Amino acid sequence: MSMRTSVTWVEMITGFARSGDTVTARRFFDQVPPELKNVVTWTVMVEGYCSNGEMGAAREVFEAMPQRNFFVWSSMISGYCKKGDVREAKFIFDRIPVRNLVNWNSLISGYAQNGFSEEALKAFGKMQAEGFEPDEVTVGSVLSACAQSGQLDVGKNIHNMLGHKRIKLSQIVLNALVDMYAKCGDLVNGRLIFEGMTERNSVCWNAMISGLAIHGQCKEALELFHRMEDSNERPDDITFISVLSACAHGGLVDEGIETFSKMEKYGLAAGIKHYGCLVDLLGRAGRLREAYALIKRMPIKPNGMVWGAMLGACRIYMDMEMTEQVVKDISTLDSNIGSGDNFHYVLLSNIYAASDRWETAERMRIAMVNEGFQKTPAHSAFVASGT
Repeated sequence: MSMRTSVTWVEMITGFARSGDTVTARRFFDQVPPELKNVVTWTVMVEGYCSNGEMGAAREVFEAMPQRNFFVWSSMISGYCKKGDVREAKFIFDRIPVRNLVNWNSLISGYAQNGFSEEALKAFGKMQAEGFEPDEVTVGSVLSACAQSGQLDVGKNIHNMLGHKRIKLSQIVLNALVDMYAKCGDLVNGRLIFEGMTERNSVCWNAMISGLAIHGQCKEALELFHRMEDSNERPDDITFISVLSACAHGGLVDEGIETFSKMEKYGLAAGIKHYGCLVDLLGRAGRLREAYALIKRMPIKPNGMVWGAMLGACRIYMDMEMTEQVVKDISTLDSNIGSGDNFHYVLLSNIYAASDRWETAERMRIAMVNEGFQKTPAHSAFVASGT
């Protein structure tokens, strides 16, 4: 090019950053003539690093900026939140000299995405106290926080607020409402909103199916899955996890196996969670040999969740022969099966104790102590639900 403008340089930096090549993006950034390097040039370089998770490099450029706009502050907040560093995100937020709605949305969304529901709701209250009116992005994040923490009353208040604030009932807001009501157990209101929607994407279908599954309406979840198949929206990985979980909890073994087999039809590869659900399904039904055979032929290395589901089934049916076999398999695994997988020891100890094999049970407890484990509530969904 015979002449380059600030826009030309920005396009080159942005293009390489978006393709993941931040090294080349930075090389172009460093070559920008001083008279063409403006706040936008600096911002796209920071955003490029943030979107690729390179927060150290992003912080370096951010701190060197001669001036900052609201977008770069939000980029830093979102970048730290994506890395799970909520504390640093809040530190950046507190440094903003003049905040706007986008900055608040970045913080509230980051809190919600990382499971800090109470902090998200507190930030929402502070935002309003400072005179900012929420938009659909704010509402989506806050409703997600309500869904995670089961705060139905707060979620209903936000729903009622939508009309007063004249917030558009966009796909984001409607999906968030369905998810909130479904997760909080108000399936009637969740279903009313769901059925009233003219368009539904996979997020909406998944929220409703998952809500039904979580709250014991397993057959209804399966029926809704069949409706989704008949619609123009294809099921995804999350859909299948929800449906398989519903089948496991509802004792729908044949339906679960059939559902699992449909993944290939939709071009989906089963992941560890899908296999874990299937092991749980077979184990709950007492088909321990089939569950074990599935684990042995899995194309993925079984993790703590899968073995936990298997041991949970052994405990329910007091199958000592299968327990011994699983113990052998677990003992041959390396130590990186997953940090904190002490529920294996807890389950084994309980199984042996229940079968009057107190000596073996005591050895398991000693092993737990030697490993430095404390008995904590089972953190595997499959184990926790096996009682």
